[in-house]
Amino acid sequence: MMLEVVQVSKVYEGKVPYRALHSINFKVEDGEFVGIMGPSGSGKTTLLNVISTIDAPTSGHVRIDGENPHALKQNDLAKFRRRHLGFVFQDFNLLKTLTVEENIVLSMTLDNRPVKEMKQRVEEIAETLGIKHILKKRINEISGGQMQRAAVARAIIHEPKLVLADEPTGNLDSKSSKDVMELFTLVNESFNTTILLVTHDPTAASYCDRVLFIRDGKLYSEIHKGDNRHVFFQKIIDTISLMGGNGDDLSSVRLP
Repeated sequence: MMLEVVQVSKVYEGKVPYRALHSINFKVEDGEFVGIMGPSGSGKTTLLNVISTIDAPTSGHVRIDGENPHALKQNDLAKFRRRHLGFVFQDFNLLKTLTVEENIVLSMTLDNRPVKEMKQRVEEIAETLGIKHILKKRINEISGGQMQRAAVARAIIHEPKLVLADEPTGNLDSKSSKDVMELFTLVNESFNTTILLVTHDPTAASYCDRVLFIRDGKLYSEIHKGDNRHVFFQKIIDTISLMGGNGDDLSSVRLP
């Protein structure tokens, strides 16, 4: 089992304590592509932060490939995150002073991996993701879609156990969004990478194997894709409507 979330709750202390997550339970198999959706303030980002070890659960635990990263000491946790997790963000988080290639190999550089190994991995991934021609360019010389491709390459270069993507299509137009989601599908299928995707966008979610819905910090429902992506897309729309999602929670893009 790649990911196990067991009775995870998160309470933020204050004058009035706020319970962001209530006893969340789910599992993700090795090689699965799973989406997480829910209205704004439902707890999606809190859940992703707990899984990614950025935040700690108040109760319950998370296991990634059988290990509880929250039980590790700070240095070991940083190493675990660097070696076993890949991250893709809405705003790319690429370093503008570096080239595309330098951004991609950053995690391997921090891990003191051999230069030959880094070069080989960059070549393989750039070829697969169609970005060989921009490797020497700086970040301000490439498009938003190319930035997200570079960010995906950086997330998978070290062959992580789990890739966590937080609204990766949020800053992209519909064409670039489609390209990036097809890219995630390619990565999932070509490298058997387990992916957990948090998104507001039903079109992006329709690329997943299944989608978990969260409302008010609780697991609300779960739907599976099956063979027909168009039917799955409509199920996602219907579930969001049943949850009481407002216009801000629905993408204006419809499945082509």
